[in-house]
Amino acid sequence: MTAPTHRTTSRIARFRKFSVTGMATAGAAAAALMLTPSAAQAAPVSANLPAAQVTAADAPAAKKAKKQYADNLDGWIKEALDIMKSHNIPGTYEGLHRNIMRESSGNPDAQNNWDVNAQNGTPSKGLLQVIQPTFDAYHVPGTPHDLTDPVANITAAANYAADKYGSIDNVDSAY
Repeated sequence: MTAPTHRTTSRIARFRKFSVTGMATAGAAAAALMLTPSAAQAAPVSANLPAAQVTAADAPAAKKAKKQYADNLDGWIKEALDIMKSHNIPGTYEGLHRNIMRESSGNPDAQNNWDVNAQNGTPSKGLLQVIQPTFDAYHVPGTPHDLTDPVANITAAANYAADKYGSIDNVDSAY
């Protein structure tokens, strides 16, 4: 274990000051709640270390917890943007949202049963109306291999648009 840095010591001092102030203000009930870690906070702590020996060095493990996203259009776009960023796929919230609203009105179960793709047996599906062969070719690792999964559909379509048009932001009509 390394010696705490000034930055770590300062952070611990601020935490202790906040904790003492908070306990004095909120009372004994708040103190009990503050001293009891949630399941998420307790998870990264090694089973071999008593809670009293947990140091600031253990804190980075807590930051590795998976980010939570809302299960709605806003959350799907934000999650897709994070995945796109990690794969260097360009695109913005505005560009994704604009194209999603034009293609499916935000319905992840939308399916086009009348165009040439549907007539050929491969209907366009999902938020960005992707056909299965395009989805398979542009699927982004780390997303479900499911054409109608909202995040997988967005990231695959954005990956395709990046390849064909430079970015989903450059798409202003059916693609």
